[in-house]
Amino acid sequence: MHQAVEIIRKGGIIVYPTDSAYALGCHIGDKKALDKIRQIRQLDKNHNFTLMCRDLSELSVYAKVDNQTYRSLKAHTPGPYTFILEATSEVPRRLMHAKRKTIGLRVPENAIALALLENLGEPIMSVTLIMPGDEYPLTDPYDIRDLLEHHVDLVVEGGYCGLEPTTVVDLTGEAPDVTRQGMGQFDDFQG
Repeated sequence: MHQAVEIIRKGGIIVYPTDSAYALGCHIGDKKALDKIRQIRQLDKNHNFTLMCRDLSELSVYAKVDNQTYRSLKAHTPGPYTFILEATSEVPRRLMHAKRKTIGLRVPENAIALALLENLGEPIMSVTLIMPGDEYPLTDPYDIRDLLEHHVDLVVEGGYCGLEPTTVVDLTGEAPDVTRQGMGQFDDFQG
């Protein structure tokens, strides 16, 4: 874990497991690492990244959360959800949705990811590890190492990860809006 934390702090890129799929991650404030991740995934500048947080208190530093939203977050974290929330001034501008000033945040339910976040002491800027032209994320850490060992600084092995992405829930409107159905149950956010 120490090695992964040092790599992130020094501007490196890691691949690490989450409760839904493997992710590419880097330091929250590192533009160069962000650009390199965009290059690996062939993403345009409008692609939204997620801040992976260790708990709700950390999440609330980067998003504006009222009592009702907090209760909803508490009921669904940690877990396979990405929440779209209004960003605070702590979020670098390049990570926010340009027009709406929102940010995707999540708290994973994966022991390796949580240990990494705990040791780092701040969120990891992340994106699911789906290679250009692929429909699904990479799941095998050995395949990931073979494919990306010259493009990332470390692959944190956590066994095989799933193929299904997180459920994305926009909590910025009057009612929760599920914008992508993934592992998290849609019914949890109806009514």
